[in-house]
Amino acid sequence: MADITRRLGWRHLRGAPTAHIRHHRSGTLVHDGPGLSFWFRPLSAALSEVPVDDRELAMTFHARTSDFQDVAVQATVTYRIADPGVAAARLDFSIDPDTGAWRGTPLEQLGTLLTETAQQHALDVLARTPLSAALVDGVAAVRERVAAGLGAEPRLPATGIEVVAVRVMALRPEPEVERALRTPAREQIQQEADRATYERRAVAVERERTIAENELASRIELARREEQLVEQRGTNARREAEEQAAADAVRAQAEAARSVKLAEAEATRSVKLAEAEAARSVTLAEAEAARTTKLAEAEAARAERVARAEAEGAREVGEARAQAQAAWLRVHAEAGIDGTTTLQALTATRLAENLPRIDSVTVSPDVLTGLLARLSPGSAE
Repeated sequence: MADITRRLGWRHLRGAPTAHIRHHRSGTLVHDGPGLSFWFRPLSAALSEVPVDDRELAMTFHARTSDFQDVAVQATVTYRIADPGVAAARLDFSIDPDTGAWRGTPLEQLGTLLTETAQQHALDVLARTPLSAALVDGVAAVRERVAAGLGAEPRLPATGIEVVAVRVMALRPEPEVERALRTPAREQIQQEADRATYERRAVAVERERTIAENELASRIELARREEQLVEQRGTNARREAEEQAAADAVRAQAEAARSVKLAEAEATRSVKLAEAEAARSVTLAEAEAARTTKLAEAEAARAERVARAEAEGAREVGEARAQAQAAWLRVHAEAGIDGTTTLQALTATRLAENLPRIDSVTVSPDVLTGLLARLSPGSAE
């Protein structure tokens, strides 16, 4: 869009390098060219702005194949206005002198023209092509046919339009048909994947078998070596036993010789000890006999002295007892007690001396009264 500036009833237009400006004043072409800048009076000026840069027109339309299947075509047409004068004469590219905006919609008219023309040629190609062939080679066929058709279309040069390039991005069937068409390819891919999986599993099984065979061979080799090791250990054990037996025999012989020597030395020592013990025993026996004799003589002398002392003591005790008995009898005689009573009292005294120990004696009152009556001095009279 052109840049327009207002100044005191005048207008200044400044165009872009990609915009072709045409200025008519009173029906006369005053300015004509891209990127112009000039002053003009809005009441007497007629302005047109035609873009001369390359423009992309994206289009999407539906077509039907020969087998009556609906497909969506996505394409892009690149075009430019090669003759701005012709385009300005055929289409309304006039702009407002105050704002610089187009009064109409020329680019939409160009887009409609290009879209309908391209769609016509694409429908013509797809109507004679089955869906399977259209999906395989339809993109190239549609692109070539649309490019050729647009290049041969007389309306485009007459409008000043030049087609630069045509691109067809995709031809898509309906979603259900697309899923149905994808199924065989998907199944084939799945089969390829399954085959690859089976081959991988087969390789893995083969490798596992090889590993198992290697492990079995290793175990067999280990068992064989273990058998050799057992045999070698048995041989070593027998050899060690033989060496041990020989060493034990030598050790036994040396031990026997040493035992004989020790026994002889022990016998000699025992004889000497026995002789010394016998001599010591004789000496001790003689000393003990002498000591015993002396002790016997001393004991006999002591016993004799003790016997004499005891006899003297017994004699003195007997005399003391006789004197005491005589005194006791004399006291009874002086007391006037008859001889029978005295004998009875004496007998009781002797009996009491020879009786065992009595803790307690119960005397009835009758016995005690009679005894006291008999012992009292009045009863004697």
